[in-house]
Amino acid sequence: MITTRSIRPRRTGSLARREEIAFYLFASPWLIGFLIWTAGPMIASLVLSLAHYDVITPPQFTGLDNYIKMLTNDPLVWQSLKVTIFYALGSVPLGLVSALILALLMNQQVRGIAVFRTIYYIPAIISGVPVALLWMWIFNPDFGIINNALAALGVVGPQWLFSETWVIPSFIIMSLWTIGGPMIIYLAGLQGIPQHLYEAAEIDGAGPWAKFVNVTLPMISPIIFFNAVMSVIASFQIFTPAYVMTRGGPANASLFVGLYLYENAFQYFQMGYASALAWLVFLIILLLTLLVIRSSPYWVYYEGGSGEGRL
Repeated sequence: MITTRSIRPRRTGSLARREEIAFYLFASPWLIGFLIWTAGPMIASLVLSLAHYDVITPPQFTGLDNYIKMLTNDPLVWQSLKVTIFYALGSVPLGLVSALILALLMNQQVRGIAVFRTIYYIPAIISGVPVALLWMWIFNPDFGIINNALAALGVVGPQWLFSETWVIPSFIIMSLWTIGGPMIIYLAGLQGIPQHLYEAAEIDGAGPWAKFVNVTLPMISPIIFFNAVMSVIASFQIFTPAYVMTRGGPANASLFVGLYLYENAFQYFQMGYASALAWLVFLIILLLTLLVIRSSPYWVYYEGGSGEGRL
């Protein structure tokens, strides 16, 4: 005799299988794209990093020769890493602080604030060659906007992109062009802070600075954490501005590791060596990301209580 109890598990199991099939059907475009355009090239680059490959002739397996050469016999690798790290140390903190200050300003309830938010965000979606050409004009030592403004104040401006001393500071200043992206994320976090926390702080006698330190910063610390991780990753992937504006000059002073990787792959046709460089960059980014994540319990606060520390 068939009862309701014997039919229900079958129906439940059938529904679960249908949901599982539906899940894989809907996820299959992403899975296929990931395997073809991400996982596949990563595996191929790992294989090529163990071979000599000049694109024209078939790859020849050489073991760890590319890595040994990269770490012991190629001073440009260390120069490119030094340049990139110097840029990251300047651009990441400056970008995080500037975006937060801008988000605080854009969080004010004043008339027309939406227009200003749009104005500050638009540069973040305009990137690539046009932006590089624009900043080449801004940094031009003869007729650039910056040096003309300095000349009006009686100050002789530096050579900027043509100076070994000023070329990386120039790129760091240029990195502020994209702070509209993190600004929007900060702004979303600021608007998500419960108002009653500020009211409770006011009752306790907290002033504006005390409220910022004890309420605002802890509540948006997960946002700071996210922006920090993304900024570190982006700082090690800079390529287009260096390629368009300086090509690594002067005297390799702006030879970013991404640019050096590109030159080895598509200018010198050392695709195997370039693949080894790519994996070196990947490991450095992974290490830095893990360091930021490992430090997060000491300064990231989660309202649910999963964080171990406050700012």
